[in-house]
Amino acid sequence: MYGRELMIAALAGLLVACAGPTVQLAAPSEPININLNVKIEHEIYVKVDRQLDDVFDQSSGLF
Repeated sequence: MYGRELMIAALAGLLVACAGPTVQLAAPSEPININLNVKIEHEIYVKVDRQLDDVFDQSSGLF
């Protein structure tokens, strides 16, 4: 009797596991858009840095 109850419990567990939700992966129908709003200020900083180097130059007589 114990074996029959174990078999019924195992079959019930199997049925519950098979009836669970499934996960499906699919490729998107539209292309992926990546919007890059990047502000580039590197050139401005380099120009100001070079001008400050000229101002604080040893031969400028400022210090």
